[in-house]
Amino acid sequence: MSDVPRAVLAYVAGLVVVALGAVGWALSNPPSLSTLAWLSLACVATHLRRAEIGGRSVAFTLSSLIVMAAFPIAGAEAATLLALWSALDFGVRDPVKLSYNGAQDVVCAALGGLAYEQMGGPVGHLNAEDFPAALAPFSTAVLVHAATNVVLLMVVLRLAQGATLRSLWRSIFARTAPAYIGYGIVGLLLASLWLGVGLGPLSLPLLLVPLFIARWVFAQYAAEKESYEATVRTLIQAVETKDHYTRGHSERVSKGSVMIARELKMADDRVESLRYAGLLHDLGKLGVPTRILQKTGRLTSDEFAAVQQHPMRGVEIVRDIEFLGEARAGILHHHERLDGLGYPMGLQGEQIPEFARVIGVADAFDAMTTARSYRGARSVEEAVGELRRGRGSQFDPRMVDAFLEALARDGWQTAAVGAERAADGAPSYVRTSVSESVGGGDAGRESR
Repeated sequence: MSDVPRAVLAYVAGLVVVALGAVGWALSNPPSLSTLAWLSLACVATHLRRAEIGGRSVAFTLSSLIVMAAFPIAGAEAATLLALWSALDFGVRDPVKLSYNGAQDVVCAALGGLAYEQMGGPVGHLNAEDFPAALAPFSTAVLVHAATNVVLLMVVLRLAQGATLRSLWRSIFARTAPAYIGYGIVGLLLASLWLGVGLGPLSLPLLLVPLFIARWVFAQYAAEKESYEATVRTLIQAVETKDHYTRGHSERVSKGSVMIARELKMADDRVESLRYAGLLHDLGKLGVPTRILQKTGRLTSDEFAAVQQHPMRGVEIVRDIEFLGEARAGILHHHERLDGLGYPMGLQGEQIPEFARVIGVADAFDAMTTARSYRGARSVEEAVGELRRGRGSQFDPRMVDAFLEALARDGWQTAAVGAERAADGAPSYVRTSVSESVGGGDAGRESR
C-alpha cells in the first residue's frame, strides 16, 4: 500500500465517501428484503467461482448483469445495495483495490438506476405492454452505468500510470463495450423472466447456470491462450539471452506492428496473429553464431549470409505450432523489400505478405532507435526520416504512413542500452513523442 501514489489514495478515498453517501440514500428507502436477498445470493455466487490463469486466480463475475436486472425488478436503491457485493471479491487482498472496486460499482449502479427511473422506466413490473417503451430507459441506464465505469477507471489509471486519457479511452472502451452490451441484454431478459413471466427467483438458475458454463469454457480458452503466451515468451527469452543487445526488441516490434494493424483497421484475430509474428520474427537467430550477432565491426559476406538465414530458420522452428497461422509468413518475409532487394526470396511489392510488410517497418524503426554491438542508437526523429526515405523502395508506403500516424499520436518507448543498462541487464526506457515534420537518411542500412 505504501507504493500507491498519494493522488490515487486521495481519489479512492473520495470515491468511497461518494459511494457511502449512495448507500445511505439507498438504505433510506429500502427495497423488498426477500427480493434483495435472492439477488444478493446470485451476486455472491458469481464471486465464488474463480479460474486459474497463468498461476493467478481470476474472477469472471456476472454481478453487473444482476445489478442491471435490478433496475426494473426492484429499483435504483436495490441495484445500489447489490453493487456492495463487489467489495467481497474473495481473490483480492489489496485494500485499496477492494475499496476502489466496491466504490466504483456502487456509484455506477446508483447513477444507472437513477437514470432508469428518471427516464420513466417501470419498477416492479415489466409486461408486454411495457415494451418497447421500457427499452429507452433501460438502454440509457446501461449506457450511464458503462460510461461512469469507464470514466472512473480512466481517472485512476491516469493517476497511477500517467497514461493519456485518449489512449485509455480507446483501450478501456474497446475492451468493455461488448461486455456491457451483453450484460444489458441478459439483464433485461432476466428482469423480463422475473417480472413478466412471473418466475421470480426461479429465473436466476434458468439464466445463470448456462452463463456459468459459458464462463467456464472461456476460462479454459484463456488458460490455453496463456500456455501459448508462455511458449512464445520462452522462445523470445532464448533469443535475447543469446544477443543481449536486442533485449526487448521483439516486444517493441510486436507493439509497433500492432500499432500499424490498428491504424489499418485489421480484424482482431489478425491483429493477434500479427502480434505473435512480431514477437517471434527474430527467432531464427538462435541458429546464427553468437560471435556474428555480437560482432562490433562490419560483417563479412559469409557472416552476412549466415544472418540472412534467420527468417527461414525461424519458420522451421515454429512450423508445427498450429495457432500461429498467418504469422509464419510474417516471420519468413519480414526482411523482404518492395524493390526486390531484400531476403530471403527477393519478393517484390504485393508479392510480400501483408504481415511481413508491417513487421518490416516496425523492425527497422526499432533497430534504428536501439544501440547495437556495431553502432549506437539513432534518435526517434532520425529513424522517422529513414522510414520516409525508404518509403516506396524498401517499405510499403501504406505501412509507413500508418506507423507514423500512430507514432505521432501515441509516441514510442526506445531502449537505452549501455551505460544506462540496469544491473540485471534489462534496458531502461524513455517515452518519446514524435512530430510529423521530421526527415532523415537511409533505412536500408539496417540489415541485421
